[in-house]
Amino acid sequence: MHQVKVLFVCMGNICRSPTAEGVFRHKVMQASLQDLIYIDSAGTHAYHVGAAPDLRAQKAAQKRDIDLSKQRARRVSSDDILEFDYVIAMDNDNKDDLLSICPQGFEDRIHLFLEFSACDELEVPDPYYGQGRGFEIVLDMVQEAAEGLLDHIQASSLSLLTQKSADIPG
Repeated sequence: MHQVKVLFVCMGNICRSPTAEGVFRHKVMQASLQDLIYIDSAGTHAYHVGAAPDLRAQKAAQKRDIDLSKQRARRVSSDDILEFDYVIAMDNDNKDDLLSICPQGFEDRIHLFLEFSACDELEVPDPYYGQGRGFEIVLDMVQEAAEGLLDHIQASSLSLLTQKSADIPG
Protein backbone atom coordinates (compact mmCIF):
# COMPACT_ATOMS: atom_id res chain seq x y z
CA MET A 1 0.00 0.00 0.00
CA HIS A 2 1.34 3.45 -0.91
CA GLN A 3 1.55 5.85 1.99
CA VAL A 4 1.62 9.62 1.98
CA LYS A 5 5.10 10.45 3.28
CA VAL A 6 5.75 13.62 5.29
CA LEU A 7 9.21 14.87 6.30
CA PHE A 8 9.68 17.79 8.71
CA VAL A 9 12.96 19.70 8.43
CA CYS A 10 14.74 22.25 10.60
CA MET A 11 18.43 23.07 10.97
CA GLY A 12 19.69 20.56 13.54
CA ASN A 13 16.73 18.17 13.88
CA ILE A 14 16.65 18.43 17.67
CA CYS A 15 13.99 21.11 18.37
CA ARG A 16 11.42 22.15 15.79
CA SER A 17 11.33 19.26 13.32
CA PRO A 18 11.21 16.48 15.94
CA THR A 19 8.49 18.45 17.73
CA ALA A 20 6.57 18.70 14.45
CA GLU A 21 7.11 14.98 13.81
CA GLY A 22 5.83 14.08 17.28
CA VAL A 23 2.81 16.39 17.14
CA PHE A 24 1.85 15.31 13.63
CA ARG A 25 2.27 11.61 14.49
CA HIS A 26 0.02 12.15 17.52
CA LYS A 27 -2.68 13.78 15.35
CA VAL A 28 -2.39 11.08 12.68
CA MET A 29 -2.80 8.37 15.33
CA GLN A 30 -5.82 10.16 16.81
CA ALA A 31 -7.35 10.11 13.32
CA SER A 32 -6.44 6.38 12.94
CA LEU A 33 -4.46 7.14 9.78
CA GLN A 34 -1.06 5.78 10.86
CA ASP A 35 -1.20 3.05 8.21
CA LEU A 36 -1.70 5.64 5.46
CA ILE A 37 0.74 8.37 6.52
CA TYR A 38 4.48 7.88 7.14
CA ILE A 39 6.20 10.60 9.19
CA ASP A 40 9.87 11.47 9.76
CA SER A 41 12.11 14.45 10.45
CA ALA A 42 15.61 15.57 9.51
CA GLY A 43 17.98 18.52 9.69
CA THR A 44 19.69 20.56 7.01
CA HIS A 45 22.95 20.41 9.00
CA ALA A 46 24.73 17.45 10.58
CA TYR A 47 25.42 19.09 13.96
CA HIS A 48 23.42 16.59 16.03
CA VAL A 49 23.20 13.39 13.95
CA GLY A 50 22.22 10.50 16.22
CA ALA A 51 21.17 12.76 19.11
CA ALA A 52 17.78 12.69 20.80
CA PRO A 53 15.63 15.82 20.66
CA ASP A 54 16.58 18.67 22.99
CA LEU A 55 15.43 17.89 26.54
CA ARG A 56 13.49 21.17 26.68
CA ALA A 57 11.55 20.15 23.56
CA GLN A 58 10.90 16.70 25.05
CA LYS A 59 9.65 18.16 28.35
CA ALA A 60 7.36 20.68 26.64
CA ALA A 61 5.92 17.97 24.37
CA GLN A 62 5.53 15.51 27.26
CA LYS A 63 3.30 18.04 29.05
CA ARG A 64 0.94 17.58 26.09
CA ASP A 65 1.25 13.76 26.14
CA ILE A 66 3.57 13.68 23.13
CA ASP A 67 6.69 11.52 23.41
CA LEU A 68 9.76 12.59 21.40
CA SER A 69 12.29 10.45 23.26
CA LYS A 70 12.71 7.69 20.66
CA GLN A 71 13.55 10.04 17.79
CA ARG A 72 17.14 10.53 16.64
CA ALA A 73 18.51 13.37 14.53
CA ARG A 74 19.60 12.76 10.98
CA ARG A 75 20.59 14.91 8.04
CA VAL A 76 18.26 15.43 5.10
CA SER A 77 19.40 14.34 1.63
CA SER A 78 18.24 14.97 -1.93
CA ASP A 79 16.93 11.38 -1.94
CA ASP A 80 14.49 12.40 0.81
CA ILE A 81 12.93 14.93 -1.54
CA LEU A 82 12.39 12.17 -4.08
CA GLU A 83 10.95 9.81 -1.46
CA PHE A 84 8.67 12.12 0.53
CA ASP A 85 5.45 13.64 -0.82
CA TYR A 86 5.67 16.59 1.57
CA VAL A 87 8.98 18.08 2.73
CA ILE A 88 8.05 20.64 5.36
CA ALA A 89 10.58 23.34 6.28
CA MET A 90 10.35 25.23 9.56
CA ASP A 91 11.72 28.50 8.16
CA ASN A 92 12.89 30.17 4.95
CA ASP A 93 16.57 29.34 5.56
CA ASN A 94 15.70 25.64 5.80
CA LYS A 95 13.48 25.93 2.72
CA ASP A 96 16.34 27.57 0.78
CA ASP A 97 18.71 24.79 1.91
CA LEU A 98 16.20 22.19 0.74
CA LEU A 99 15.72 23.90 -2.61
CA SER A 100 19.51 23.96 -3.10
CA ILE A 101 19.64 20.13 -2.95
CA CYS A 102 16.28 19.50 -4.60
CA PRO A 103 16.29 17.40 -7.77
CA GLN A 104 14.85 19.38 -10.68
CA GLY A 105 11.10 19.01 -11.00
CA PHE A 106 10.42 18.20 -7.33
CA GLU A 107 10.37 21.75 -5.91
CA ASP A 108 6.59 21.58 -5.40
CA ARG A 109 7.10 19.05 -2.59
CA ILE A 110 8.84 21.65 -0.40
CA HIS A 111 6.63 23.83 1.81
CA LEU A 112 6.87 26.07 4.85
CA PHE A 113 5.03 24.41 7.73
CA LEU A 114 3.06 27.50 8.72
CA GLU A 115 1.56 27.69 5.21
CA PHE A 116 -0.85 25.11 6.62
CA SER A 117 -1.96 27.30 9.52
CA ALA A 118 -3.93 30.50 10.02
CA CYS A 119 -0.92 31.96 11.84
CA ASP A 120 0.28 35.42 10.75
CA GLU A 121 3.87 34.17 10.79
CA LEU A 122 5.44 32.08 8.04
CA GLU A 123 8.37 30.75 10.05
CA VAL A 124 8.48 28.61 13.17
CA PRO A 125 11.04 30.36 15.40
CA ASP A 126 14.05 28.39 16.62
CA PRO A 127 13.75 28.08 20.43
CA TYR A 128 17.24 26.56 20.89
CA TYR A 129 19.03 29.65 22.20
CA GLY A 130 16.00 31.24 23.80
CA GLN A 131 14.77 31.26 27.35
CA GLY A 132 11.29 31.14 28.81
CA ARG A 133 8.30 29.83 26.88
CA GLY A 134 9.97 29.35 23.47
CA PHE A 135 9.31 25.63 23.28
CA GLU A 136 5.67 26.05 24.31
CA ILE A 137 5.18 28.79 21.70
CA VAL A 138 6.68 26.48 19.07
CA LEU A 139 4.34 23.70 20.18
CA ASP A 140 1.32 25.99 19.84
CA MET A 141 2.34 26.96 16.30
CA VAL A 142 3.19 23.39 15.34
CA GLN A 143 -0.10 22.00 16.67
CA GLU A 144 -2.13 24.46 14.61
CA ALA A 145 -0.08 23.83 11.45
CA ALA A 146 -0.27 20.04 12.01
CA GLU A 147 -4.07 20.22 12.01
CA GLY A 148 -4.01 22.23 8.78
CA LEU A 149 -1.54 19.85 7.14
CA LEU A 150 -3.59 16.81 8.13
CA ASP A 151 -6.75 18.46 6.76
CA HIS A 152 -4.88 19.23 3.52
CA ILE A 153 -3.61 15.66 3.16
CA GLN A 154 -7.03 14.21 3.91
CA ALA A 155 -8.64 16.46 1.32
CA SER A 156 -6.06 15.98 -1.42
CA SER A 157 -4.42 12.59 -0.97
CA LEU A 158 -6.05 10.21 1.45
CA SER A 159 -9.34 9.78 -0.37
CA LEU A 160 -7.39 8.42 -3.33
CA LEU A 161 -5.25 6.19 -1.12
CA THR A 162 -8.22 4.86 0.81
CA GLN A 163 -10.04 4.09 -2.42
CA LYS A 164 -6.96 2.33 -3.87
CA SER A 165 -6.60 0.30 -0.65
CA ALA A 166 -10.26 -0.72 -0.78
CA ASP A 167 -9.83 -1.87 -4.40
CA ILE A 168 -6.99 -4.24 -3.51
CA PRO A 169 -8.27 -7.74 -2.70
CA GLY A 170 -7.32 -8.75 0.81
